[in-house]
Amino acid sequence: MQISTLFFDVGNTLLFPNREKMLLVLHQRNIFPAEEMLQQIERDTKHEFDQLMESHAAVDHGFWYIFYTRLLNDLGIIDDTLLADLVARTRMSANWCDIRPGTRDALLSLRQRHRLGVISNADGKIADVLARCGIADCFETITDSGIVGKEKPHPAIFEAALKSLGAKANESLYVGDVYSIDYLGATGVGMQAVLLDVSGAYRSHGEPSVQSLDELELLLETLAWK
Repeated sequence: MQISTLFFDVGNTLLFPNREKMLLVLHQRNIFPAEEMLQQIERDTKHEFDQLMESHAAVDHGFWYIFYTRLLNDLGIIDDTLLADLVARTRMSANWCDIRPGTRDALLSLRQRHRLGVISNADGKIADVLARCGIADCFETITDSGIVGKEKPHPAIFEAALKSLGAKANESLYVGDVYSIDYLGATGVGMQAVLLDVSGAYRSHGEPSVQSLDELELLLETLAWK
């Protein structure tokens, strides 16, 4: 399989939630959910959200609305204002600013063999966040839904990213963390895809998945020999 171009999601793929910023309103109430609790809710939410998307049902609320509704229910809290605040904070690109050690080195290594780009559902400011985190210059192009006007899994955002690099879909691979948004969105336009599955939501799902950029590089080396 020939892969000339790699495109990456940002949230839960390159950058991760800054819990202090996103959960500030809970922390102000002296409520500090355990990381394992948050990871389990993420796994459950991904399965629920994927099922809604695949059933072609009208998804009345987005992923993070479902996620925080479940979190507050588990904490025994009913507060629509609190829910709205948590969702709003999570949708701010600036709050996705935790970066794993070695991320820049891994991207520079991948760039030796592939062209790199970003495709992100964001608020038009994801390039600035990537720059502050020190990795924006690893990518030739950054395609932000807030600028394109279409969100994944809509084909238009993937097509805009491919056009930005003059890349062929069948020679491009997309790396993201949500099956119905990232994997199906990318494969729907003829790209190949891999799930970066840190939470383990798709461990037994059957699609190609990795848990780190280092694992991605090993997978690409394996595929290159096939």
